[in-house]
Amino acid sequence: MSQAFRILASLVIGLLLGIALAKWAPEAGAVALLFTKRIGGAWLHGLQMVIVPLVVALLVIGIAASAEAARAGKIAARALGAFVVILWVNTLLSAFLTPLLLRLFPLPAAWGDALRASLSKAATAGQVPSLGDFFDKIVPTNIVDAAATDSFLPLTVFALVFAFAITRLRAERRKTLIDFFQAIADAMIVVIGWVLVLAPVGVFCLAFGLGMETGAAAFGALAHYIAIVSSLGLLVLLSAYPLAAIGARVGVGRFARAVLPSQVVAISTSSSLASLPAMLRSSEAVGAPASVSGVVLPIAVAVFRATSPAMNLAVALYVAMLTGTHIGPGQLAAGVATAAITTMGSVSLPGTISFFASVAPVAVAMGVPLEALGLLVAVETVPDLFRTVGNVTMDVAVAATISARSGGGADGETDRALEEIPG
Repeated sequence: MSQAFRILASLVIGLLLGIALAKWAPEAGAVALLFTKRIGGAWLHGLQMVIVPLVVALLVIGIAASAEAARAGKIAARALGAFVVILWVNTLLSAFLTPLLLRLFPLPAAWGDALRASLSKAATAGQVPSLGDFFDKIVPTNIVDAAATDSFLPLTVFALVFAFAITRLRAERRKTLIDFFQAIADAMIVVIGWVLVLAPVGVFCLAFGLGMETGAAAFGALAHYIAIVSSLGLLVLLSAYPLAAIGARVGVGRFARAVLPSQVVAISTSSSLASLPAMLRSSEAVGAPASVSGVVLPIAVAVFRATSPAMNLAVALYVAMLTGTHIGPGQLAAGVATAAITTMGSVSLPGTISFFASVAPVAVAMGVPLEALGLLVAVETVPDLFRTVGNVTMDVAVAATISARSGGGADGETDRALEEIPG
């Protein structure tokens, strides 16, 4: 039984047991709720404690890796430029489309009211910024205070500047610092792995409380959440087809046939890294030679997650809707900036591991409570499929576009760049 299945099963069992006790034995359920809320909260805190060091370490590693790749030649630099543009465009689209989808397909009022009542006691994730606060506090005056108060946007800006500063150091000092942050990231991922071993217990406890307090509304709300967030991943996936048609001058039908094998591998593995060999073949099928795709795709797998900022922001906006958190221009700007920037430091790991580390900074920056994330990680398996397939499809589209815009990559500089990229 996979870990994702165990977590999902714990969610369902916890909800069903909570619903049953609320209906037939409410007194016994109330006593059990006193214990399950504390256990679930402790598990959630275990996930929260690694966010700051992990996000900072991954940002430093991601930016440093991007800078190193850019030095490899024009092909790598063009690819990185395309990645940054796509990430910001997708994030801005999510900021517009997610509220629109929530208005067009709202959560039924009864479900929403029940969930808001159960989550109303959750502490907010941080100070909710106004638009003025966004500009006043985007540059931190005290990085230690920013880390201590979970002020993720200024913390992210500092990590970004610090990472670029590292790239200007001499090679041996640069390697020392990158190895240091890599070790921190590796250790934090180990800690997350340990905490997720207890995920079935933590999710069961959180789900039990939700079932006790909301009844069957929880199932409908989770299905609604999956549909809304997965829709953002699907939109990013579909946008890869016109990108290939316009940018690479490849017919939509030809591109669809070429990328299909990579999508099948992505669905079966839920990993962009495992899909890399198939992506190389798909890129060749649409006219991108190995001298180009062999540069673009490894960099894409390392630092580019086309769907992540859009879907991470969508999760935060959905939780804001669930908890009744007002999202004004300042909160939305903070969420967009945090989602777009932190994506460059995301890790190529299964969704149950990377979900909390990816979404929590966005939620914290917007002042959205984190309590619901402990439940949503249990159903991340479905959105994670859209994440992976969307990422793989966009990677191939970008490789084909870079190839077409650089004359097929036949120049000697591209060949030298290929030799300098590990793997």
